[in-house]
Parts: sequence; structure tokens; C-alpha cells
Amino acid sequence: MSHKLPIILSCPKGLESLLIAEAESLGAELVKESVGSLRMDADLQTIYRLCLWSRLANRVMLQLHEWQGDTADSLYQGLLEIEWSKHLAAGGSLCIDFNGRSGDLRNSHFAALRAKDAVVDYFQNRGQARPSIEKQNPDLRLNVRLKKGRFLAALDLSGESLHRRGYRHESGLAPLKENLAAAILLRADWPSIASRGGALIDPMCGSGTLLIEGALMAMNIAPGLKHGHWGFSGWLGHNAKLWQMLFTDAENQRNVAMQRQWPEIRGYDASGKIIAQAEANIGRAGLEKVVRVSRRELSELTVPSHRDIQPGLLVCNPPYGERLGDEAELVYLYQSLGQRLRDHFLHWQAAVFTGNPQLGKRMGLRSHKHYQFVNASIPTRLLLFKVEPDQFVVERSTAPNAENMGQTGETEAAVGKLSAGAEMFANRLKKNIKRLEKWRRRENIECYRVYDADMPEYAVAVDCYGEAIHISEYAAPASVDEDAAKTRLRDVIQVCSQVFNQPIRNIAIKERRRQRGTEQYQRQGGKPSYQQKNADEGFMQVSEGQAKLLVNLFDYLDTGLFLDHRPVRLDIAARAKGKRFLNLFSYTAVASVQAGLGGARHTTSVDMSHTYLRWARRNLSLNGLSESRHRTEQADCRRWLAECKEEYDLILLDPPTFSNSKRMDDVLDTQRDHGGLIREAMRCLAKDGLLIFSTNKRGFILDEAIASNFDVQDKTQWSLDEDFKRRSKPIHYCWYIRHRDGAGK
Repeated sequence: MSHKLPIILSCPKGLESLLIAEAESLGAELVKESVGSLRMDADLQTIYRLCLWSRLANRVMLQLHEWQGDTADSLYQGLLEIEWSKHLAAGGSLCIDFNGRSGDLRNSHFAALRAKDAVVDYFQNRGQARPSIEKQNPDLRLNVRLKKGRFLAALDLSGESLHRRGYRHESGLAPLKENLAAAILLRADWPSIASRGGALIDPMCGSGTLLIEGALMAMNIAPGLKHGHWGFSGWLGHNAKLWQMLFTDAENQRNVAMQRQWPEIRGYDASGKIIAQAEANIGRAGLEKVVRVSRRELSELTVPSHRDIQPGLLVCNPPYGERLGDEAELVYLYQSLGQRLRDHFLHWQAAVFTGNPQLGKRMGLRSHKHYQFVNASIPTRLLLFKVEPDQFVVERSTAPNAENMGQTGETEAAVGKLSAGAEMFANRLKKNIKRLEKWRRRENIECYRVYDADMPEYAVAVDCYGEAIHISEYAAPASVDEDAAKTRLRDVIQVCSQVFNQPIRNIAIKERRRQRGTEQYQRQGGKPSYQQKNADEGFMQVSEGQAKLLVNLFDYLDTGLFLDHRPVRLDIAARAKGKRFLNLFSYTAVASVQAGLGGARHTTSVDMSHTYLRWARRNLSLNGLSESRHRTEQADCRRWLAECKEEYDLILLDPPTFSNSKRMDDVLDTQRDHGGLIREAMRCLAKDGLLIFSTNKRGFILDEAIASNFDVQDKTQWSLDEDFKRRSKPIHYCWYIRHRDGAGK
């Protein structure tokens, strides 16, 4: 029983030191460590324990022979020297895996055939029945490796790889292997946390691998109990009685563990399909009473409140650029994850497994440890965090303010005596700021319009985005001298610089004209001094209600946020819980973000612009809203609506005044085409649903047929907030439209 046998343990790269500690705790003795494998000595009982209890190994192999050579003949002769009658019964079945290459052995299939010849000839030379080749569940699986002029022959005692625990039949995109998941949990000190009663939460649980491995580890259940076929079953050295005793002991230990109370183990995923797969895997593992999963967005992530849960470990394997396309979207996903940790998981530990450590830096937490791994050939890193206030990283604000202004030239706020007209403009600006201040603070408004052509001589709109300033110059009428218009614009810039104490270069200045001919919204030139690098591309973050949004003041004609529609978007957030929301002409999908945060069942955002939809996905990611429940569709809204077969409870229809995009078959004119758009949208609206129609077209007149066929409520005045009420004519029109009683679908 104490006779030591030479064995080889294989494992994923990066797990070697963990596997050494595990194998030695089970009774093995280290002989040599290599990348991805260990050579050890162990008795038969320890070998069985390794097969049954190892959470980290891929395979347990019995070393048979090692010899010099790199030719087909030397391969044959070396294998012929092994006493095969001690391992394989005459007439038994065999499968041979060959790895390696030399000048003489260039084909692994040929090498495996030559190895098979040696084993067959061994038995035939002794007058015994020759073994057969069987690829599925053979009596023995022989592994032969050629490396640096030496052959190594070993029997695979584990059968299929030990990472296949037998509970995972289905999995999501790029799942973690079970032994890699176990290594992540060990590095994150989960066994110690579990022993203190700490909880385990995975907010992006996928098929549940981290949760299941965490439960098996905390409960000290042997991971090999459901493994299936074992490689030693047909090996003549197998001791069935010893194996059965060890297996029964492990089963009894599991049965006792199932009677105990264990720490909370929870998982969430935005996809209902993936959650169903996780539940099936958990059921096959027999852990449905211990591990619970449910469908939940990252935006909804909090510590479960139904019981007194002790701070524990939050662990996750978020997507990283190798799996999901736009890295810029992932930046905001990681940022959202970090925000949820800081807001809701104080005094917890966190472990984030990522293929892009740079994304981890956007979480706003300082990693105190990190470990390198390889996941499906992708170099990865495990980042460990302590969610404590002294570990929070406060990023320097990218919005312009008095502290980041320079000291000379254009980096200072504009100085100098104002003209009489500029003084009048400055007084009006200050008056508006004062008038809006109480409302803005009461409603927690961060982005608002402070001036909108109040004085005909100064035909501009001045918007505040936090501390950043955005000026839009309206095109001067033909009666206004061009030089005079330029002088007034300089007055506006000088006044805004002084009133808001901002350097001129940090004030976004644009001239807005009606689009004509082939003109479309195009990317603008210019770079703000506070532009962020890489994936951020000049975006800055602002807030509206509970939503965080990305705006870009310099690079596009529009900023990504239409301020005048704020009341409508906040009303959508208030109405959205449990609703199916459709956002047509969605732009940067701010309304979809509000609906998602308001608890919408799902949202669909349709727009023709790839640029704005990419922006939309970043907004969704920033708020922890996944594409599995909040999809974006690049399409002509008219054609998309005509082909739509789905039903929605809440629809926002906000078409542009005019569009002649090259992607469209013809021109869209809202005044002419709105009747057809509304009727198509109402076809997709549930019986008790609500369609919100809005337009910024001046002098717009709603089609009388719409009022005749549907219940129409004019919400224009209601939809204008304090910063837009002072205009002589409304900046937009808005109607709430419903099916009449009995007229719905």
C-alpha cells in the first residue's frame, strides 16, 4: 500500500504552485515542477485521492518509461521494453495519444500507429491476444510525448480531463474551465472567507461555474464524484476495493455536508437563457438548495437583503475585448461594476478575472494583488480588491473648472472691458442663472439650458453640462451684417468665459444651421483640453436622474443629450417597470437607459447611425445594462417598423425634422410622414400601451386623422422644463397617444 509510483499531474499554465500545495496536502511528494505539469511520487491511495479530490489538475498519469530517441524505430523499441502485461489484459482495448515532432516523426497519426505496433507486438510475441484500438472509453489510454529528443510514455488514469466534473452540459459564451474557476477562488482566499461565514456573489455568473466550484469548495465536497469514466478502470493495477472505499467516504462526506447550513451563494446574469443553463448545471451538481441564481442586470446589483449576510467575496469574469467587440463599451461596463462595488459592497473582497487589466483600472478601486493565468490561450489576470474607502481611486475630473485652468494666454478666463451689448448679455445670463438655481438644486439637474436667444441680438443657446459650457450659435438672418454677427459671438464667448470662470479653449462653440441638400450631422473638428484618452474619445460623464450619460461637447454637432426632452425621459423611467420599451430614432439611447434603470423588461433602440448606436451601447454599459436585455438595431426606422412583428407596452417616437441619409431609400419629412409613422407604431403598441410622439419641427401640425383614430393628449406644455419655458414658441411638441377603449389589439 505504501509503494510509491511515479506520476505526472498536468494543469493549466499558471496553476502549478497551487497544484503543488493541493497534491502535497493529499499525500503526493514533488519530484520536479515544469510549466503546466508536475512530476510526483504517490502511492495508489494518494493517486485515487488526487483523481477524486483535485480541483486543479487536468490529468493524473502514471509514468511508465522515459528514454532517449526521436525516430520511429526508437519509439517502437522503447515501448516494446515496457511490461504491458502488468497494465493491460490480453485482448484489451487501447487508445494512444502522441504529442511531439521530429525529423523522422512529422505526423502524430503515424507516430501513434507505430506506438500501437509496439504494444500489439508485445502481446503477439508472447502468444497472447492482441489488443484492439478503441477511441471511446478504452481499457487504457496511453499518452506518448516527444520533447527535446526524449520520449515519455504514461498511462492516463483520469480518463477524460478532471476539469470535466460532469455537471456542465451547457454553457454560455467562452466559459471558464472548472479547474481555472477553482484556482481563481483559491487565489481570492474563498475557503477562508467561507469558513468565516462570508457570502459568495457572482454578478455575471454565466453558466454558474464559479458559483458551483465555490460551493463544492466551501462544503468540502469532492469534485470528482460525478466525473464519469475513469482511466484506471481497465488498468490491471487498479484496486477496486480501495477505490470504492475512498469513493464511498467522499459520498458520505457530501451527504453530511448537504445537511448543514452554508453561506449565501448567489449568481446573477442579464440573460434568461443563460440563467436557465446555470440552473440546469446547479441541479446536476446537486446544489440547488445551496446555490441560487436569478436574472438581474448589473445596474440592479446589491447585497441580498432578505437575511443577515456577512461581507464576503464578489467574484466575476466580465467580458473583455477578446470576446465582445468594442472595448470602449467595456470600459464603461467595468466602470459600472466598480461603482456598484463602492456603493453597495463596502468591507467585501472582490476578485475580477480579466483579459485586459487596463479595463480593471477603470473600476475606481486599487488592486492589492494580481495573479497571471492563461484562459483558452488568452493571457489573463486576476485582480483582487478590498472594498474599503482607503482603496477607492478618485479620478481627476475631466470637466473644465477653475483648478485645471492654465495661468497665461488663452488658458485663462477671458478678461477685459465688455462692450455695452456684452454687458447686457452678461446681466441676462447672470439673471437666468440665479432664476434657475433653486429649481436646479431641488430637482438635482446637472445639465440644463441657461440662455436661449433671449435677446435677439445675441442669438445663441448656452448650455451647462456640469461645469462645462456649450455654446450653439444660431445662423444670423440675412439682414444681419456678417461682421456684426462675428463681433456678437466674440462677446458671447468673452462673457461666458468670465461668468462661468472658464478658459475659452474649454468652451465648446458651434454654429447650428438647418440641414439642406446633402448636409448631415458630421464629426466636428477641435479637441478639448480635458479630452480623455483611448476608448473615451473626448467623452465626459454627466447625470440625469439616476442615469449616468456620456456627452461629447466638441466632436459632433450635437452633444449626445437633447436637454429639452428631460421631462419625457424621466417620465419614461417612472413608467417603465415591467414594460417592453421601443425607442425609435433612438439617437444615443438615453431614453432606453432611463427605461432600463426604471425596470423595463427589455428595451429595443433603433437608429440608422452606427456612430450613435455605438454611443448608445456605451451609455447602456455605463449604467450596467446588458445587450441581452437592451438591444440596439441599426436600421431605417420606417422599414423596421413596417416589418416589426413584436408588441411593446411603451414606445418613444421622436423622428428628426428632416433626414436624407444615404442609407434611406428616400427623404424623411416629419410633417409629411408622421401620420404613417404613428400608425405603424400604434400597430406595434399593446392594447393598454402608450406611444409618446415628439418633434422639434417648428410650426408642426398634428395630422387630424391621428386624433380621430386614437386617444391623443397634448403634453407639450407639461414636457417643457423650467429652462425651456421662457421661449415664445415651444422648442418641441409632444403628445401621449393611446388606443381608444376597445380599439386596441
